Amino acid sequence: MPDADAALVAERCAAQLLTGQPAATPVDAVTKLLAVQGQDPRGARLAVRARTSGLSAADVDRAMTADRSLLITWLNRGTLHLVTAEDYWWLRLLTTPAMETAVARRLAQEGVSADDAEKAVQLIDAALAANGPLTRAQLGHVIAAAGIRTQGQALVHTLARASIRGLIIRGPMAGRQHAFVRVSDWLGAPPARFRPGAFDRDAALAELARRFLAGHAPASERDLAKWAGLPLRDARRGLSAIAAELREREDGRAELAAGAAGAGAAGAGADAAARGRSAAPALPAPRLLGSYDPLLHGWVDREPVLGSATGIVTVNGLFRPFALVDGRAAGIWSLTAGEVELTAFAPLSGAVAAALRAEARDVVRFLSGAGERLRDARSPVDQRPEHVEGHNLDVHARNASRAPPA
Repeated sequence: MPDADAALVAERCAAQLLTGQPAATPVDAVTKLLAVQGQDPRGARLAVRARTSGLSAADVDRAMTADRSLLITWLNRGTLHLVTAEDYWWLRLLTTPAMETAVARRLAQEGVSADDAEKAVQLIDAALAANGPLTRAQLGHVIAAAGIRTQGQALVHTLARASIRGLIIRGPMAGRQHAFVRVSDWLGAPPARFRPGAFDRDAALAELARRFLAGHAPASERDLAKWAGLPLRDARRGLSAIAAELREREDGRAELAAGAAGAGAAGAGADAAARGRSAAPALPAPRLLGSYDPLLHGWVDREPVLGSATGIVTVNGLFRPFALVDGRAAGIWSLTAGEVELTAFAPLSGAVAAALRAEARDVVRFLSGAGERLRDARSPVDQRPEHVEGHNLDVHARNASRAPPA
Protein backbone atom coordinates (compact mmCIF):
# COMPACT_ATOMS: atom_id res chain seq x y z
CA MET A 1 0.00 0.00 0.00
CA PRO A 2 1.39 3.45 -0.86
CA ASP A 3 2.45 5.47 2.18
CA ALA A 4 -0.20 8.12 1.49
CA ASP A 5 -2.97 5.50 1.41
CA ALA A 6 -1.64 3.85 4.57
CA ALA A 7 -1.65 7.16 6.44
CA LEU A 8 -5.16 7.96 5.21
CA VAL A 9 -6.53 4.55 6.20
CA ALA A 10 -4.84 4.78 9.60
CA GLU A 11 -6.50 8.12 10.30
CA ARG A 12 -9.89 6.85 9.19
CA CYS A 13 -9.55 3.66 11.23
CA ALA A 14 -8.81 5.80 14.29
CA ALA A 15 -11.95 7.84 13.64
CA GLN A 16 -13.86 4.58 13.17
CA LEU A 17 -12.72 3.20 16.56
CA LEU A 18 -10.77 0.38 14.89
CA THR A 19 -7.69 1.60 16.73
CA GLY A 20 -7.25 3.43 19.99
CA GLN A 21 -9.62 3.24 22.95
CA PRO A 22 -12.65 1.07 22.12
CA ALA A 23 -16.16 2.27 22.84
CA ALA A 24 -17.53 1.27 26.23
CA THR A 25 -21.08 0.48 25.10
CA PRO A 26 -22.99 -0.21 21.88
CA VAL A 27 -24.54 3.25 22.14
CA ASP A 28 -21.08 4.85 22.38
CA ALA A 29 -19.93 2.97 19.28
CA VAL A 30 -22.97 3.92 17.23
CA THR A 31 -22.86 7.51 18.46
CA LYS A 32 -19.28 7.82 17.21
CA LEU A 33 -20.18 6.44 13.77
CA LEU A 34 -23.54 8.31 13.74
CA ALA A 35 -25.22 5.63 11.59
CA VAL A 36 -24.28 2.00 10.88
CA GLN A 37 -25.70 0.28 7.84
CA GLY A 38 -28.28 -2.14 9.19
CA GLN A 39 -30.01 -4.18 6.49
CA ASP A 40 -27.99 -7.17 7.69
CA PRO A 41 -28.73 -7.34 11.44
CA ARG A 42 -25.73 -9.57 12.10
CA GLY A 43 -23.42 -7.25 10.17
CA ALA A 44 -24.59 -4.28 12.24
CA ARG A 45 -23.90 -6.20 15.45
CA LEU A 46 -20.45 -7.21 14.20
CA ALA A 47 -19.69 -3.56 13.46
CA VAL A 48 -20.26 -2.90 17.15
CA ARG A 49 -18.07 -5.89 18.12
CA ALA A 50 -15.14 -4.55 16.08
CA ARG A 51 -15.29 -1.23 17.92
CA THR A 52 -15.82 -2.42 21.49
CA SER A 53 -14.18 -4.97 23.78
CA GLY A 54 -15.78 -7.79 25.74
CA LEU A 55 -19.37 -7.00 24.78
CA SER A 56 -21.73 -9.41 23.07
CA ALA A 57 -24.57 -9.25 20.58
CA ALA A 58 -26.86 -9.54 23.59
CA ASP A 59 -25.68 -6.09 24.66
CA VAL A 60 -26.71 -4.68 21.29
CA ASP A 61 -30.07 -6.43 21.51
CA ARG A 62 -30.55 -5.12 25.04
CA ALA A 63 -29.92 -1.57 23.83
CA MET A 64 -32.60 -2.04 21.16
CA THR A 65 -35.11 -3.84 23.37
CA ALA A 66 -34.86 -3.07 27.08
CA ASP A 67 -33.05 0.26 26.92
CA ARG A 68 -34.69 1.58 23.72
CA SER A 69 -31.46 3.47 23.08
CA LEU A 70 -30.73 1.97 19.63
CA LEU A 71 -33.03 1.34 16.69
CA ILE A 72 -32.96 0.49 13.00
CA THR A 73 -34.87 2.38 10.32
CA TRP A 74 -34.59 3.71 6.78
CA LEU A 75 -32.39 6.81 6.71
CA ASN A 76 -29.30 7.71 4.67
CA ARG A 77 -29.53 6.74 1.01
CA GLY A 78 -32.87 5.04 1.60
CA THR A 79 -31.04 2.25 3.44
CA LEU A 80 -31.68 0.69 6.83
CA HIS A 81 -29.31 2.09 9.46
CA LEU A 82 -28.65 1.42 13.13
CA VAL A 83 -28.73 4.72 15.03
CA THR A 84 -29.24 5.97 18.56
CA ALA A 85 -32.71 6.99 19.66
CA GLU A 86 -31.34 10.46 20.33
CA ASP A 87 -30.09 10.89 16.76
CA TYR A 88 -33.11 9.30 15.11
CA TRP A 89 -35.25 12.42 15.29
CA TRP A 90 -33.07 14.81 13.35
CA LEU A 91 -31.60 12.26 10.96
CA ARG A 92 -35.06 11.22 9.81
CA LEU A 93 -36.16 14.79 9.24
CA LEU A 94 -32.95 15.57 7.37
CA THR A 95 -32.40 12.49 5.19
CA THR A 96 -35.81 10.99 4.37
CA PRO A 97 -38.01 13.66 2.69
CA ALA A 98 -36.61 12.96 -0.78
CA MET A 99 -37.38 9.24 -0.41
CA GLU A 100 -41.17 9.63 -0.48
CA THR A 101 -41.37 9.97 -4.26
CA ALA A 102 -39.01 7.08 -4.90
CA VAL A 103 -40.90 4.78 -2.56
CA ALA A 104 -44.24 5.72 -4.15
CA ARG A 105 -42.81 4.96 -7.57
CA ARG A 106 -41.50 1.57 -6.45
CA LEU A 107 -44.86 0.67 -4.89
CA ALA A 108 -46.59 1.49 -8.17
CA GLN A 109 -44.08 -0.71 -9.99
CA GLU A 110 -44.90 -3.51 -7.54
CA GLY A 111 -48.61 -3.22 -8.37
CA VAL A 112 -49.70 -1.30 -5.27
CA SER A 113 -52.03 1.59 -6.09
CA ALA A 114 -51.73 4.92 -4.34
CA ASP A 115 -54.96 4.27 -2.43
CA ASP A 116 -53.81 0.82 -1.33
CA ALA A 117 -50.44 2.20 -0.28
CA GLU A 118 -52.12 4.75 1.99
CA LYS A 119 -54.48 2.13 3.37
CA ALA A 120 -51.57 -0.20 4.09
CA VAL A 121 -49.79 2.48 6.12
CA GLN A 122 -52.96 3.02 8.14
CA LEU A 123 -53.29 -0.72 8.72
CA ILE A 124 -49.69 -0.91 9.95
CA ASP A 125 -50.26 1.94 12.36
CA ALA A 126 -53.49 0.44 13.70
CA ALA A 127 -52.04 -3.05 14.06
CA LEU A 128 -49.03 -1.82 15.99
CA ALA A 129 -51.19 0.40 18.19
CA ALA A 130 -53.36 -2.59 19.10
CA ASN A 131 -50.86 -5.46 19.16
CA GLY A 132 -47.30 -4.18 18.71
CA PRO A 133 -44.48 -4.97 18.59
CA LEU A 134 -45.01 -7.03 15.43
CA THR A 135 -42.55 -8.61 13.03
CA ARG A 136 -42.35 -7.96 9.33
CA ALA A 137 -44.14 -11.24 8.60
CA GLN A 138 -46.95 -10.43 11.01
CA LEU A 139 -47.48 -7.01 9.46
CA GLY A 140 -47.42 -8.63 6.04
CA HIS A 141 -50.30 -10.89 7.09
CA VAL A 142 -52.30 -7.87 8.28
CA ILE A 143 -51.82 -6.07 4.96
CA ALA A 144 -52.46 -9.14 2.83
CA ALA A 145 -55.66 -9.90 4.77
CA ALA A 146 -56.99 -6.55 3.53
CA GLY A 147 -56.39 -7.63 -0.06
CA ILE A 148 -53.33 -5.41 -0.57
CA ARG A 149 -50.36 -6.80 -2.44
CA THR A 150 -47.34 -7.81 -0.35
CA GLN A 151 -45.48 -10.02 -2.83
CA GLY A 152 -42.09 -9.17 -4.27
CA GLN A 153 -40.79 -5.89 -2.89
CA ALA A 154 -44.24 -4.50 -2.11
CA LEU A 155 -44.14 -5.22 1.62
CA VAL A 156 -40.65 -3.84 2.25
CA HIS A 157 -41.48 -0.60 0.43
CA THR A 158 -44.77 -0.29 2.32
CA LEU A 159 -42.88 -0.62 5.60
CA ALA A 160 -40.31 1.88 4.33
CA ARG A 161 -43.08 4.35 3.55
CA ALA A 162 -44.47 4.15 7.08
CA SER A 163 -40.94 4.49 8.44
CA ILE A 164 -39.85 7.53 6.49
CA ARG A 165 -43.05 9.25 7.55
CA GLY A 166 -41.93 8.82 11.14
CA LEU A 167 -44.69 6.41 12.12
CA ILE A 168 -42.72 3.22 12.77
CA ILE A 169 -39.21 1.95 13.45
CA ARG A 170 -37.54 -1.40 13.96
CA GLY A 171 -37.03 -1.48 17.69
CA PRO A 172 -37.09 -4.55 19.95
CA MET A 173 -36.01 -8.09 19.28
CA ALA A 174 -38.83 -10.64 19.26
CA GLY A 175 -36.89 -13.84 19.73
CA ARG A 176 -34.42 -13.86 16.87
CA GLN A 177 -36.49 -11.46 14.76
CA HIS A 178 -36.49 -7.69 14.75
CA ALA A 179 -39.94 -6.27 15.44
CA PHE A 180 -41.58 -3.02 14.37
CA VAL A 181 -43.11 -0.55 16.80
CA ARG A 182 -44.86 2.78 16.58
CA VAL A 183 -42.46 5.65 17.17
CA SER A 184 -44.89 7.38 19.51
CA ASP A 185 -45.30 4.24 21.62
CA TRP A 186 -41.61 3.32 21.74
CA LEU A 187 -39.83 6.68 21.91
CA GLY A 188 -42.61 9.02 22.98
CA ALA A 189 -43.09 12.51 21.57
CA PRO A 190 -40.20 14.12 19.69
CA PRO A 191 -38.16 16.79 21.44
CA ALA A 192 -39.67 20.23 20.93
CA ARG A 193 -37.02 21.28 18.41
CA PHE A 194 -37.97 18.40 16.11
CA ARG A 195 -41.73 18.96 16.10
CA PRO A 196 -43.55 20.24 12.99
CA GLY A 197 -42.52 23.78 12.16
CA ALA A 198 -39.61 23.84 14.62
CA PHE A 199 -36.95 21.85 12.75
CA ASP A 200 -33.88 23.91 11.84
CA ARG A 201 -32.51 22.23 8.73
CA ASP A 202 -29.37 24.37 8.58
CA ALA A 203 -28.50 23.46 12.16
CA ALA A 204 -29.05 19.80 11.30
CA LEU A 205 -26.75 20.05 8.28
CA ALA A 206 -24.05 21.54 10.50
CA GLU A 207 -24.49 18.74 13.03
CA LEU A 208 -24.42 16.17 10.24
CA ALA A 209 -21.11 17.53 8.95
CA ARG A 210 -19.64 17.66 12.46
CA ARG A 211 -20.74 14.17 13.41
CA PHE A 212 -19.77 12.64 10.08
CA LEU A 213 -16.24 13.97 10.42
CA ALA A 214 -16.03 12.74 14.01
CA GLY A 215 -16.41 9.17 12.73
CA HIS A 216 -15.06 9.37 9.18
CA ALA A 217 -12.39 12.06 8.85
CA PRO A 218 -10.40 12.78 6.83
CA ALA A 219 -13.19 13.12 4.29
CA SER A 220 -14.37 15.36 1.48
CA GLU A 221 -17.63 17.11 0.80
CA ARG A 222 -18.40 14.44 -1.80
CA ASP A 223 -17.82 11.72 0.80
CA LEU A 224 -20.34 13.38 3.09
CA ALA A 225 -22.90 13.82 0.33
CA LYS A 226 -22.64 10.20 -0.75
CA TRP A 227 -22.78 8.79 2.77
CA ALA A 228 -25.81 10.86 3.78
CA GLY A 229 -27.59 10.55 0.45
CA LEU A 230 -27.98 14.31 0.21
CA PRO A 231 -27.17 16.76 -2.59
CA LEU A 232 -23.63 18.06 -2.74
CA ARG A 233 -24.92 21.55 -2.02
CA ASP A 234 -26.23 20.33 1.35
CA ALA A 235 -22.87 18.77 2.22
CA ARG A 236 -21.13 22.03 1.35
CA ARG A 237 -23.65 24.00 3.39
CA GLY A 238 -23.07 21.83 6.44
CA LEU A 239 -19.29 21.99 6.17
CA SER A 240 -19.37 25.75 5.62
CA ALA A 241 -21.41 26.14 8.81
CA ILE A 242 -18.64 24.49 10.86
CA ALA A 243 -15.69 25.99 8.98
CA ALA A 244 -14.32 27.50 12.18
CA GLU A 245 -14.15 24.01 13.70
CA LEU A 246 -12.08 22.48 10.89
CA ARG A 247 -8.35 22.03 10.48
CA GLU A 248 -6.80 22.70 7.08
CA ARG A 249 -5.16 19.76 5.34
CA GLU A 250 -2.81 19.73 2.39
CA ASP A 251 -4.90 17.08 0.62
CA GLY A 252 -8.01 19.25 0.70
CA ARG A 253 -10.00 16.86 2.88
CA ALA A 254 -11.77 18.03 6.01
CA GLU A 255 -11.23 17.06 9.63
CA LEU A 256 -12.19 18.51 12.97
CA ALA A 257 -9.62 20.58 14.81
CA ALA A 258 -8.73 19.52 18.34
CA GLY A 259 -11.17 20.99 20.83
CA ALA A 260 -13.44 22.35 18.10
CA ALA A 261 -16.42 19.99 18.40
CA GLY A 262 -18.25 21.62 21.25
CA ALA A 263 -21.84 21.04 20.15
CA GLY A 264 -23.96 17.95 19.84
CA ALA A 265 -23.29 14.38 20.90
CA ALA A 266 -20.05 14.26 18.90
CA GLY A 267 -18.17 16.58 21.28
CA ALA A 268 -15.79 14.46 23.29
CA GLY A 269 -15.40 11.82 20.61
CA ALA A 270 -14.49 14.31 17.93
CA ASP A 271 -12.02 16.04 20.23
CA ALA A 272 -10.35 12.74 21.06
CA ALA A 273 -10.24 11.80 17.39
CA ALA A 274 -8.58 15.09 16.51
CA ARG A 275 -5.98 14.63 19.25
CA GLY A 276 -5.39 11.08 18.06
CA ARG A 277 -4.77 12.18 14.49
CA SER A 278 -2.08 14.59 15.63
CA ALA A 279 -0.23 11.57 17.04
CA ALA A 280 -0.13 9.78 13.65
CA PRO A 281 -2.31 6.73 14.45
CA ALA A 282 -1.09 3.27 13.54
CA LEU A 283 -2.90 0.82 11.29
CA PRO A 284 -5.21 -1.56 13.17
CA ALA A 285 -4.30 -5.08 14.18
CA PRO A 286 -5.71 -7.85 11.94
CA ARG A 287 -9.49 -7.85 12.22
CA LEU A 288 -12.46 -9.78 10.93
CA LEU A 289 -15.08 -7.24 9.87
CA GLY A 290 -18.67 -8.13 9.14
CA SER A 291 -20.83 -7.59 6.09
CA TYR A 292 -21.57 -3.95 5.25
CA ASP A 293 -18.92 -2.76 7.72
CA PRO A 294 -18.82 1.05 8.08
CA LEU A 295 -15.20 1.09 6.91
CA LEU A 296 -16.51 0.54 3.37
CA HIS A 297 -19.39 3.01 3.52
CA GLY A 298 -18.07 6.40 4.50
CA TRP A 299 -16.29 7.55 1.36
CA VAL A 300 -16.68 7.81 -2.40
CA ASP A 301 -13.49 5.81 -3.03
CA ARG A 302 -13.02 2.40 -1.36
CA GLU A 303 -9.71 1.76 -3.11
CA PRO A 304 -7.52 2.67 -0.09
CA VAL A 305 -9.03 -0.30 1.78
CA LEU A 306 -9.96 -2.67 -1.04
CA GLY A 307 -7.00 -2.11 -3.33
CA SER A 308 -7.42 -4.42 -6.33
CA ALA A 309 -9.43 -7.00 -4.37
CA THR A 310 -12.66 -8.24 -5.87
CA GLY A 311 -15.41 -10.35 -4.37
CA ILE A 312 -16.01 -8.22 -1.27
CA VAL A 313 -18.50 -5.92 -2.99
CA THR A 314 -20.51 -8.10 -5.37
CA VAL A 315 -22.07 -7.11 -8.68
CA ASN A 316 -25.53 -7.03 -7.07
CA GLY A 317 -24.43 -4.71 -4.28
CA LEU A 318 -23.83 -7.14 -1.42
CA PHE A 319 -20.94 -6.43 0.95
CA ARG A 320 -19.29 -9.59 2.23
CA PRO A 321 -17.44 -10.05 5.53
CA PHE A 322 -13.72 -9.51 5.08
CA ALA A 323 -10.40 -9.64 6.87
CA LEU A 324 -8.48 -6.41 7.37
CA VAL A 325 -4.69 -6.75 7.59
CA ASP A 326 -2.36 -3.74 7.63
CA GLY A 327 -5.29 -1.52 6.68
CA ARG A 328 -6.12 -3.48 3.51
CA ALA A 329 -8.70 -6.12 2.69
CA ALA A 330 -6.79 -9.39 2.90
CA GLY A 331 -9.52 -11.95 2.30
CA ILE A 332 -13.19 -12.80 2.56
CA TRP A 333 -14.63 -14.96 5.30
CA SER A 334 -17.72 -16.85 6.27
CA LEU A 335 -18.71 -19.43 8.84
CA THR A 336 -19.64 -22.79 7.38
CA ALA A 337 -20.24 -26.06 9.19
CA GLY A 338 -18.80 -24.65 12.39
CA GLU A 339 -15.62 -23.20 10.92
CA VAL A 340 -14.54 -19.72 9.97
CA GLU A 341 -13.41 -20.09 6.39
CA LEU A 342 -11.06 -17.35 5.30
CA THR A 343 -10.20 -17.15 1.64
CA ALA A 344 -7.02 -15.08 1.73
CA PHE A 345 -5.89 -13.02 -1.21
CA ALA A 346 -2.23 -13.81 -0.46
CA PRO A 347 -0.32 -16.04 1.98
CA LEU A 348 -0.62 -14.92 5.61
CA SER A 349 2.23 -14.82 8.08
CA GLY A 350 2.01 -16.98 11.15
CA ALA A 351 1.42 -13.95 13.36
CA VAL A 352 -1.41 -12.66 11.18
CA ALA A 353 -3.04 -16.10 10.97
CA ALA A 354 -2.88 -16.39 14.76
CA ALA A 355 -4.45 -12.97 15.19
CA LEU A 356 -7.28 -13.89 12.82
CA ARG A 357 -7.86 -17.15 14.68
CA ALA A 358 -8.30 -15.12 17.86
CA GLU A 359 -10.68 -12.83 16.00
CA ALA A 360 -12.70 -15.82 14.80
CA ARG A 361 -13.09 -17.09 18.34
CA ASP A 362 -14.22 -13.66 19.44
CA VAL A 363 -16.79 -13.43 16.64
CA VAL A 364 -18.43 -16.64 17.87
CA ARG A 365 -18.19 -15.55 21.50
CA PHE A 366 -19.84 -12.26 20.62
CA LEU A 367 -22.69 -13.80 18.64
CA SER A 368 -23.27 -16.59 21.13
CA GLY A 369 -23.84 -13.99 23.83
CA ALA A 370 -27.21 -13.24 22.27
CA GLY A 371 -28.31 -16.86 22.56
CA GLU A 372 -28.33 -16.77 18.78
CA ARG A 373 -28.50 -20.08 16.98
CA LEU A 374 -25.40 -19.87 14.83
CA ARG A 375 -26.22 -21.58 11.60
CA ASP A 376 -25.69 -21.46 7.86
CA ALA A 377 -28.81 -19.83 6.52
CA ARG A 378 -30.01 -16.94 4.47
CA SER A 379 -31.41 -13.93 6.24
CA PRO A 380 -35.05 -12.93 5.77
CA VAL A 381 -33.62 -9.56 4.84
CA ASP A 382 -33.67 -8.99 1.09
CA GLN A 383 -29.91 -8.49 0.93
CA ARG A 384 -29.37 -12.15 1.90
CA PRO A 385 -26.37 -11.75 4.23
CA GLU A 386 -24.47 -14.78 5.35
CA HIS A 387 -25.29 -16.44 8.66
CA VAL A 388 -22.93 -18.43 10.82
CA GLU A 389 -23.03 -21.52 12.98
CA GLY A 390 -20.93 -23.46 15.39
CA HIS A 391 -18.31 -22.89 18.02
CA ASN A 392 -15.37 -25.06 16.91
CA LEU A 393 -13.71 -22.58 14.58
CA ASP A 394 -10.69 -22.93 12.36
CA VAL A 395 -9.27 -20.13 10.25
CA HIS A 396 -7.39 -21.21 7.18
CA ALA A 397 -6.23 -19.46 4.04
CA ARG A 398 -6.85 -20.71 0.52
CA ASN A 399 -5.87 -19.36 -2.84
CA ALA A 400 -8.74 -17.40 -4.32
CA SER A 401 -8.89 -17.22 -8.07
CA ARG A 402 -11.73 -14.72 -7.87
CA ALA A 403 -9.85 -12.38 -5.55
CA PRO A 404 -6.40 -11.21 -6.68
CA PRO A 405 -3.80 -10.13 -4.14
CA ALA A 406 -4.36 -6.70 -2.64
